[in-house]
Amino acid sequence: MATHIWWIRRDLRLHDNQALAAALSGATALVPLFVLDPRLTESTVRSPRRLSFLFACLRALDGELRRRGSRLIVRVGDPVTVVSEVAREAGARLVVAEADATPYARQRDAAVSTRVPLTLKPGLTIHPPGTVHRPDGRPYTVFTQFARAWHARGVPDRRELLSAPPVLPPPPALATVPLPEPTETIPDRFPIGEAAARRQLQRFLEERLLTYDTGRNLLDGSGSSQLSPYFRFGLLSVREAWVRAAAVAQEPSGTRGVQAWLNELVWREFYHHLLAAFPTSVRCSLRPAFDRAPWVRDEALFRRWRDGETGFPVVDAAMRQLATEGWISNRARMVVANALTKVFLMDWRLGERHFRRTLLDGDLAANVGGWQWSAGTGTDAAPFFRIFNPVRQGERFDPTGDWIRRWVPELCNVPNEFLYAPWRMPLTVQQAAGCRIGHDYPSPVVDYEAARRRALAWFDGLRAPQSE
Repeated sequence: MATHIWWIRRDLRLHDNQALAAALSGATALVPLFVLDPRLTESTVRSPRRLSFLFACLRALDGELRRRGSRLIVRVGDPVTVVSEVAREAGARLVVAEADATPYARQRDAAVSTRVPLTLKPGLTIHPPGTVHRPDGRPYTVFTQFARAWHARGVPDRRELLSAPPVLPPPPALATVPLPEPTETIPDRFPIGEAAARRQLQRFLEERLLTYDTGRNLLDGSGSSQLSPYFRFGLLSVREAWVRAAAVAQEPSGTRGVQAWLNELVWREFYHHLLAAFPTSVRCSLRPAFDRAPWVRDEALFRRWRDGETGFPVVDAAMRQLATEGWISNRARMVVANALTKVFLMDWRLGERHFRRTLLDGDLAANVGGWQWSAGTGTDAAPFFRIFNPVRQGERFDPTGDWIRRWVPELCNVPNEFLYAPWRMPLTVQQAAGCRIGHDYPSPVVDYEAARRRALAWFDGLRAPQSE
C-alpha cells in the first residue's frame, strides 16, 4: 500500500487544494493529519477567539472527510516529532503540506524535512513568495512595481482549479485525540466551515463586489468582502476566489469594484512576499531609523487606545468592536493604527501584537505589513504626513453615525452635528443627550491639531537618518 500524509495547517478545505491533490496522487491510503502545536496554541500572542474558530472549522472539515470515507487524525506536540511518529505508525512514504512563509513555519518545515520526505505545495498565495522579484533577484519593496511584475507572471485560469474529491481513501487505524472545545463565541457574520465560506464568497460576488470600490471604506464593514478569516485558515482558495471574481468583470455592469477587490488580493500577496523576504520585519521596522526612534512610552495612553476610551468616537468604536467580535473593517484598522502610531506616536509593534492577540483573522504577514504601512516604518509605507483626522474619518465613512452609536452607546442620543467630535457640544446639548463629556464619555486624550503638528516635526526629524 502507498500511504501518504496530508499535513493540514492553513488549508482547511477540499476544493482547489494543491497539497491535498498531491497527497492523493498514487495513494491507496491517505492520512489527513492536524497537529496541535503548543508553540502556536500556547503562544503569548495567541487569540482564544481565533483558536475557537480554528477548532470549530476543523470539526467541520472532519465532517466533510467522514462523508467521503475518511476522517481527521489529530495529535498534540512538536510537529517535528509528531509528523515523523505518525509517518512511522502509518508506514507513510510521503508527507505533503501547503507551504507557509512565516519565519516559524519555514524553520519548522525545514526541521520536519530532515525526518520525513516532505513535499510543500503552493496555495496560500497565487504566486508563491519568492517568485515575484526584480530582474536581479532582489525583492520588490514598492507595491506598484510588485503588482506589475505579479501580473506579468499571469493570473489564475479556471482550468487550473481543482475539484473537491468526492471520495477519499481511508486512513489506516491510527490513534487520534479530541479537538479542544471552543472557548469563545464566533460572531454570526462568520459562519463555520468550508461550505459556509463558499456561500459567503458567493454572496459577496452577487451583492457587494460591483460596489466594492466605494463600499470597502465604510467603517461598519458592510461594503467589504468579510472573507479574511476564511483566507486566514484556507477555507477558501485565493486562486478560486480570483477566478470567480474576475469572471464578474466580464459582465456588462462594470469592473471598478471587481478591479478594486482583485487589487486587494494582490496587496495580500505583496505582504506575504515581503514577510518571506524580510522575516525580521516581525520585530524590526523595515526603515532602520524607526528602531532608534523615541516612540512615546505611556502605558495609560495605550490602555485608553486598547479599551476604546480615547475620546475620539471613531477610534473607540473600532477598538470596542475589535474586543467584542475580533474583527473590524480595513478602514477601521487603518484609522486606529494611524491614531496609535501618528497621533499618539506609540510604537507600531504594540498595536501589531494587540491585533494578533485579538483578531479572528490574525495573519502575521498582513498584520505586520499593514501596521508598518500605517506607521510609515515599512516598505511602500504611507507617507509620514498622512495623519488621519479621526473626526473627518467618521464623517466620511460612517455618515449616518449608526456604527459609532452601536459600539459607543454613550453617544446614542448625541446629534450627528456633534457625534464625531462630542467635546464640541455645548453643555445644554450634553445635558439633553445624557452625555456629559469627561463624565459619561471621556474628553479626547490629546488635542488632534497639536498632536498632528508634533507628529509632523517628529517624523520629519527621522527623515535625514532614514535616507542615509
